[in-house]
Amino acid sequence: MSGLILASWLLVDDDRPSAVPSPPSGQPDRPLPDSPAPPAPPAPPSLPEIPGTGVLRQGDSGHGVYELQVRLQQVPNIYDGGAIDGRYGLEVRAAVARFQERYGIRGDETGIYGDDTRHALMLRTK
Repeated sequence: MSGLILASWLLVDDDRPSAVPSPPSGQPDRPLPDSPAPPAPPAPPSLPEIPGTGVLRQGDSGHGVYELQVRLQQVPNIYDGGAIDGRYGLEVRAAVARFQERYGIRGDETGIYGDDTRHALMLRTK
């Protein structure tokens, strides 16, 4: 008989809250993530550094100027037939100025091989 009383009591008591277990005490009531967060995208590759360079200008010499001359020769009608001797003379200055004008580089002084000119030249040469 006690089973009948219990069954009738369960059917009659509609005001009771549902039997959903509550979270353990001290635990926030939020769902756990299904999977870990995706990894951050890799940083874009940086341009390779040319050894010995910073800002290059007329009167400079060395390996950085040599590398600049090699790259300038790769761009048609910029430094065709120019010397590759590691010296930043008038001819190299004029070639840098032509390159800056052709590609609309405005961040560096005309004929000065700075960061903006270097970036543009490295994107167009090997």
